[in-house]
Amino acid sequence: MEEAVFWIAAVLAAICVGLGKGGVPVITAMSVPLLSLVTSPVAAAGILLPVFVASDVFGLYAYRHSFNRDVLKIMLVALTLGTLIGWLTVDYVSDAAVTLIIGVIGGFYAASLLLKRSLTGPARTPKWGPGLFWGTISGFTSFVSHSGAAPFQIFALPLRMPKMMFAGTVTVAFAYVNALKLIPYYFLGQLNIGNLKTAAFLALPAILAVFAGVRLVRVVPEKLFFQIVVWALLLLSLRLIWSGINGL
Repeated sequence: MEEAVFWIAAVLAAICVGLGKGGVPVITAMSVPLLSLVTSPVAAAGILLPVFVASDVFGLYAYRHSFNRDVLKIMLVALTLGTLIGWLTVDYVSDAAVTLIIGVIGGFYAASLLLKRSLTGPARTPKWGPGLFWGTISGFTSFVSHSGAAPFQIFALPLRMPKMMFAGTVTVAFAYVNALKLIPYYFLGQLNIGNLKTAAFLALPAILAVFAGVRLVRVVPEKLFFQIVVWALLLLSLRLIWSGINGL
């Protein structure tokens, strides 16, 4: 029974990864929290990293012509810094603390989106200060739990990029940071044979979900994405906050 529950959660997490790489907003942030319900956050991160990388290949192809170069210039610097901080501090962060961090960031982000009435309007120019701040946090949380989307989007959403450009910018940025994480994850022992076997099985539903995500971005109203996904992220984040507090 426990094994069946694990695989159900793992497949759902992989689908979240693929949908996110296909451009569905926010939903990738649910992948590690979902898998963290049946295993430790660190183990969940190790299992899902190869799934992220496999999905990135197809996401990059789908959005190869749609991304914001100015945002990426800032993010590539900040994400590298955040990843380095995550690697240097990984031994000092407990599973409970990581769970709590995921929950707090996800909950804050979901609540902030629900309080906003509209994200439409004229485009804004990205600024280095806020970009470095949120991008560094994004790189750190992406390293420890693959939950970098929330702080990244706190910076990117107010820029009011077109829907396809926004999705492509997110996809390119996190394809970079996921590739960057392969080296430290290997030395930390997270890319072991067991994790790679599990990831190989999960890659198929994730890749199929990439194409489903691209299709959804094109045909489904953006407002519907946020209504469904943001509420789901908020409820899941509250559950993880409770688990993290109890584990401290």
